[in-house]
Amino acid sequence: MSNLKRLQEFGQSVYMDEIRRSWLSDGTLQTLIDDDGLRGVTSNPAIFQKAIGESDDYDDAVEDLARRGADVSQAYEELVISDIRDACDMFRPVYDASDGRYGYVSLEVSPHLAHDTDGTMREARHLWQRLDRPNAFIKVPGTREGLPAIRRLLSEGINVNITLLFGLGRYRDVTEAYLGGLEDRLAAGEPIERVASVASFFLSRIDVKVDAMLEKIAGQGGPRAATARDLHGEIAVASAKQAYAIYQEVFSGERYRALEKHGARTQRVLWASTSTKNPDYSDVKYVEPLIGPDTINTMPRETLDAYRDHGKPSERVTDDQQAYGEKLRKLGEVGIDLGEITQALEDEGVDKFIKPFDQLMHTLEDALSKAPA
Repeated sequence: MSNLKRLQEFGQSVYMDEIRRSWLSDGTLQTLIDDDGLRGVTSNPAIFQKAIGESDDYDDAVEDLARRGADVSQAYEELVISDIRDACDMFRPVYDASDGRYGYVSLEVSPHLAHDTDGTMREARHLWQRLDRPNAFIKVPGTREGLPAIRRLLSEGINVNITLLFGLGRYRDVTEAYLGGLEDRLAAGEPIERVASVASFFLSRIDVKVDAMLEKIAGQGGPRAATARDLHGEIAVASAKQAYAIYQEVFSGERYRALEKHGARTQRVLWASTSTKNPDYSDVKYVEPLIGPDTINTMPRETLDAYRDHGKPSERVTDDQQAYGEKLRKLGEVGIDLGEITQALEDEGVDKFIKPFDQLMHTLEDALSKAPA
């Protein structure tokens, strides 16, 4: 059995953090579902910029849209809606067989709306209606402005993948938005058993930023240097393990249990940004230590291939939670404020999605203008 498929034995679902139209038609995605037990796909503006802007998969579709007089916004929506719908349909048997627990595909609202509550709700509703698939997730950034949108959308029965989570405090806010949304929906007399949500906690970007600061502190010598060296490469996993501890606390509590009686399901944690950025680290660094019940790991293709090749599946997400919590405390001792870091990462994350989104819009605009009439 594939190492990726074996992760299901420990309660973890594997998603792919990548999508291409050719993979939907040439059997690539179906093979991953059949052989590796793939249970979902995530997308974001950077992924679609790479898929549409750097391949010829979409050339014919763009030409057709140009002939029909579509503008750039209409073209973008048509292309991504088509891909997400087709992917949802491929995962529908997984969704049905699991009674709606697995088999989801995510589409993100415009990154320009990350700080616009009302705009986020409008676009999320629009995309949800256009997709018209029960196994779709609408991705909403977990910004302060995103939190009320998340609660409202869930209360309306829209499945939400909360993205760009870096900080533990913000993650706890997201669980509050989930529980509140279900409570609001239940109070309105609506069913809650098929309302799904995941909380996407980003990993490798934490280490990229924190490691650079730790290296500087270690290079200065003195009493903090040894501690800084010990913490190098440890903070992302430490944060994730503490996030899972919050998950266990929240979804074993009385408030959730009251909702569970009406069919509610937990809002699973999804480990994102799991490709290793530092070549000195293992290429499965953000997979191996975070395997456990009710978790999802969304991996780009290269990380999927790496784990299939040499992963060692075992349940480890709760291992050494206390020791990893101590690592976060020691980070403060060397003068690094993790709260400031995670807020900066959230701000940077929004910007990192806006830039490829705008680049894709420019690419599509150029392609539409050059397409034969």
